Amino acid sequence: MSFERRPAHTWQQDIPGARWFKADLHVHTIDDHPGGRAELPAELSGDPADPDVLSRYATLFLRSAIASGVQVIGLTPHSPRTGSTPETSAAWRIVEEWNQGTDDDGIPFREKIYAVFPGFEPNVNDGASGVHLLFLFDPEIGRDRYLSLYDAIMDGRTPWEYSALRPTPRGADDVFATLERSQSESGRSVAPWRYIALAPHFQGTHGIFREMRSCVLERFPCSRVSGYELGDDKLPSDFRKGQKPTNFLQPFMDEHRQGFFHASDAYSIKTLGRRHTWVKLASPRVEALRQAFVANDSRIRMGFERNEAGELRPIGDSPDVMLNSRPWLKTLKIRGTASFFGTKEATVPRIRLSPDVTCIIGGSMTGKSTLLDGLRIHVEAPLPKDESIREQVETRGRSIFGAGSPEVTMDCPGSDPTAPPHERWPAQFFAQNELQRLSIEASAVEDILARLVPTETQGIEERGGALQALDKQLREMTKRLSDLDGSLAVAEQAHVRAGKAKDALTAFSEAGVEVLHQASRVRQRWAEAKQVAERIRTEIRHVALTVNSLDVPESEHDGTTGVPAPEGKAPDEDNLERRWNRIGEQTKHLEQELSNWLVDATRIATTLDRDEDKLRIAVERALAERGLDAGKLREIQDLNRQASLLPSYGANLDRMRKDLQDAEERFTRTRNERRSLIGEQRKAFDRVVADVEREFGGRIRARRADDGDFQPLNTFLRSLKQKGITRWWNDLKEHRKPSPDDLIDGLGPDSGHQIRDGWLENPDSLPDDPLGGMDMSDAVQATFRESMTRTRRRELAALRCPDRYFLELRMDDGSYRPLDELSGGQRVSVLLSLLLETEDARPLVIDQPEDELDNRFLFETVLPALKKLKGRRQVIVATHNANIVVNGDADMVIQLEATARRGRVASSGAIEEPAVRDAIVRTVDGGEEAFRLRRQKYGF
Repeated sequence: MSFERRPAHTWQQDIPGARWFKADLHVHTIDDHPGGRAELPAELSGDPADPDVLSRYATLFLRSAIASGVQVIGLTPHSPRTGSTPETSAAWRIVEEWNQGTDDDGIPFREKIYAVFPGFEPNVNDGASGVHLLFLFDPEIGRDRYLSLYDAIMDGRTPWEYSALRPTPRGADDVFATLERSQSESGRSVAPWRYIALAPHFQGTHGIFREMRSCVLERFPCSRVSGYELGDDKLPSDFRKGQKPTNFLQPFMDEHRQGFFHASDAYSIKTLGRRHTWVKLASPRVEALRQAFVANDSRIRMGFERNEAGELRPIGDSPDVMLNSRPWLKTLKIRGTASFFGTKEATVPRIRLSPDVTCIIGGSMTGKSTLLDGLRIHVEAPLPKDESIREQVETRGRSIFGAGSPEVTMDCPGSDPTAPPHERWPAQFFAQNELQRLSIEASAVEDILARLVPTETQGIEERGGALQALDKQLREMTKRLSDLDGSLAVAEQAHVRAGKAKDALTAFSEAGVEVLHQASRVRQRWAEAKQVAERIRTEIRHVALTVNSLDVPESEHDGTTGVPAPEGKAPDEDNLERRWNRIGEQTKHLEQELSNWLVDATRIATTLDRDEDKLRIAVERALAERGLDAGKLREIQDLNRQASLLPSYGANLDRMRKDLQDAEERFTRTRNERRSLIGEQRKAFDRVVADVEREFGGRIRARRADDGDFQPLNTFLRSLKQKGITRWWNDLKEHRKPSPDDLIDGLGPDSGHQIRDGWLENPDSLPDDPLGGMDMSDAVQATFRESMTRTRRRELAALRCPDRYFLELRMDDGSYRPLDELSGGQRVSVLLSLLLETEDARPLVIDQPEDELDNRFLFETVLPALKKLKGRRQVIVATHNANIVVNGDADMVIQLEATARRGRVASSGAIEEPAVRDAIVRTVDGGEEAFRLRRQKYGF
């Protein structure tokens, strides 16, 4: 029976290129029930050879695999049929159900399980009691050839005898020869098929190590094996070089590109996937599985890690991007005819990218840099600091990629589609030559180091942010303290003036000023009374003149006027004329009395003036004896007002002093908090640095220069505008330059400036001449001390020079050379390898790193680091270097082509695809002829 594979469209739609799958490559089926270990599921009963039972069993088997998340299955029964006929093969029934069947939800099983490889686990006739091997095939082998091939390997011998597995009479060499002979024959008649061989439980019963022991590599065809199954309690790290019993196996595995794997060896569908391995495949074929083992350093991940107790547990984050939250760009669409990559077509071509490593290749001027720079501009990622590189990026990104404002659509799975592009895809970009420029920037080195150890990264970033916040607080506190100093000076001055006013008033009182003031007040009252009398007399005289100038007219009525008599008077009792004459007499008398009063008042005022003058002379003499200015007597009211404010001025002064004291204490506490935080940050970086040296085997190391970024202090000292201080600073060698705290300590307590900030913890421990110990001459010291006012001291105390970190590379002679003394290629290699070693989940986009790369370092450091990133971080590299594409094991390759005005994707896919392989050979390997010539020259 032949096999015709039905298509499955989900997998590459979800994730372009090669992708990760959870695989269990060692699973038994009910075909092994004669051995007594394989049993039907509890919900199924009947004869295992019954076709209906097998059909339901196949469905339950696949559903169990789906429930456990297994997407690649290796069917490896000891015998591939439960009965005597081909129709009784449970393994093949599972293959058919996977290829043609549909789950209860209407979705085909092949859309839920990526690959099912039929196979078997014979016991070959080697060693003491036989060695088990796993053989997996493409389903294209067909049922009949699959079963007949097993029969040929067993040489007609039945696999079971009294529930025990019988070995084949053939040894491993003969078995492999039989497989290859059958494969060669099938190639001439039907579609060719492939196989892969694995060594199960290689240290356990019937494992090649247990049965063959130390002679295994000489007597057993181990080079034909692609991988070795680990025991349930083992990890690859348990088999490092130099460790028995596999100290001789690891070099052999490296030479033959073999890998370790975990599998369940399940006899029940309940334990399917109990042990598993993550494998990266570009197609559901055995050849892709073989390629995964060949590139096991980048395409195979153990599904387990050790916990604190040393026990194995499933890894925390699977490499499958569909099962974790790391950001990645899946597809890119560009619509707009003016853009280099744009189009006006109704269906816009998509640029598809892998969540792991994508390599963009193409000849010169095909748009590789334009594509990456355009993405950088579109997502508004930070631009290069170097002006010339930034200008190039902006030109390509805005003028070419962004011409005509194209519509750019990004598919970033799992992100908020309404968020800004840089939040949806927070990629870290490095343009051409940008890494080379960054390799000598301390801030770039520190940022990379901060992300190397995931357990330290969050703390380092939080402390870094806290330190910047404390720096800002201290700067603001310095201004606040300066303002409080000014306010306190004003309050102190006001309080002094009020106190002096009060003292003056007390002295005046003791000198008799109050008596003088009383006499002055009495004299003033008499003077005021005299003025009032003069005014009244003047008015009386005016009245008298008026009265005398008027005559009373005669009346026709009995000699009286026509004016009515006053109420209660008879008209003849008091007529108008008599009354008028009486008024005239009274005003004259009043005028005379007022004249007499003025004479008396003048005499009294004269006497009072004379007495006041005598008293004033006595008071002034008494004031002079007390050293007081008699002229202050004129300011007595102002003095009284100031003296009355003395209590409120005193309360305000106390409040100002308390505010200043509180502010100074907060300033000191904040400085101490920052100092403590700096210590914690340094300890964290020390652990990171130790991890760097351990991770790179001492080949790369980092060192810290405490307070090594002198720019803040340089700016401060120049702001003093003292040539002597500036010259002293410029002449100092870098390793001799002091920190702000060194200068504060060197100034010491200064009698000319009260120091309230408490920054000297132990002044007695200072050297006799601390500033002189900093190569500062006496003259410069004097100038420096004079310049350092209280405000300046606080500004200096608030200052922080951040630590600097330097990378060094170990040379062949064992010595270390700083990064800035290396060649451009070596510097880029060191920085790039560190970038790739970080646990930073942000996508990494690098344009042509090989422009400065050292090939030796590329192979020894960069490519291994690049491979380790798979399943952890999206990496996009534009390159002309075949080593990066092929040896870096790109999961997606995008080949660009271009005319003068338009670029396009010529081909894309995984390396395994023929069109992509051809594009790599033509574009980055120089063509078939160049590739062939290299093979001949190297003798391959």
